[in-house]
Amino acid sequence: MPSSRSRRNRRRWGHPPRDWSQLPPDALSAVFHKLDHIEILMGGGRVCRSWRRAARDEPELWRRINMLFHAELHFEVDLHGMAAAAVRRSAGQCEAFWGEYAGDDRFILYLSERAPMLKSLRFISCYDVCQEAFMEAMRKFPLLEELELSISPNVYEEAYGVVGESCPNLKRFRLSKNCFISIEGGCFDKDEEARGIAKMHELRSLQLFNCELTDTGLAGILDGCPHLESLDIRQCFNVTMDAAAISAKCATIKSLKLPNDSTAGYEFQVHPPKYIVQDD
Repeated sequence: MPSSRSRRNRRRWGHPPRDWSQLPPDALSAVFHKLDHIEILMGGGRVCRSWRRAARDEPELWRRINMLFHAELHFEVDLHGMAAAAVRRSAGQCEAFWGEYAGDDRFILYLSERAPMLKSLRFISCYDVCQEAFMEAMRKFPLLEELELSISPNVYEEAYGVVGESCPNLKRFRLSKNCFISIEGGCFDKDEEARGIAKMHELRSLQLFNCELTDTGLAGILDGCPHLESLDIRQCFNVTMDAAAISAKCATIKSLKLPNDSTAGYEFQVHPPKYIVQDD
C-alpha cells in the first residue's frame, strides 16, 4: 500500500493515483489466473464493476475449477452455491471440478447438466452428495477420465458399477474412506464395491484406502482392469495377497502399495481399524 509520503509526492508532481479498475483486460486476466477460484469469488471478483465483469465473462478462467483447501469456510459461507456459480461462469467449458465440502445433490445434478465436457471430478468431504443423485450424474459424464471420492461416505457400492459402465474413458479412480471397518458374520458382502470397480476396464491408477475388499474382490479388479500401472491398497486389511501374487495377476503394475505399507504422505487423518462381529 502506498505510504502517505508517496501519495503526497504524486500530488506534488501531478501524477494521479493509480486506478486499479482500469487495468487492461490481459493484465486483469493474468491477475485472476494467479488466484484460486474461492479467492476470485470472495475477493478479486468483487473489487469493482470492471473486475466483476472480467471474472464473470471469461469462461476460460473457469475451465478447471479448484475449490480445495478451504474447509474452514464450510460453516461460514455457502460453498455449494459458490460451486454452482463457478460452473455457471464456465459456460459449458468446464473440464475439471475439484471440491472440498463444496457439493450436494442439487449441485452434482447441476454439474451434470452444465459440464458435458467434464474429464476430472474430485469430491473430498462432500457429505451431502448421496447415492441416487451421484449415479444419475455419472451417467452424463462419458468423457470422465479421473474420479476421486475421499471421505464422502454417502456414495457406495452400486455407484461404482454405474461409473464403470457410464465412464468408459476413466483412467484414475481414488476411493478413500475415513476408517477401515471389518464386519464379521452376518450377510455383509465385502466385495460388492470391488465388483463395481472391476468394470472400470481402462484404469491406469487405482487407490483404495480403508476399503473392505478381500482377496477375491482384488482378484476381480485385477482381472477386470488389465492396464493398471499404479495400485495403492493401504489399510485394506482384508486383503492378504502378497506383492508377488498381485504382480502375477497384473504384470503391468509398476507402483504397488500394500495394506500394511507406510501411510506417510497420505493427506487425511489415519484412524485405527475397527472390527465388528455380527450374529448370524
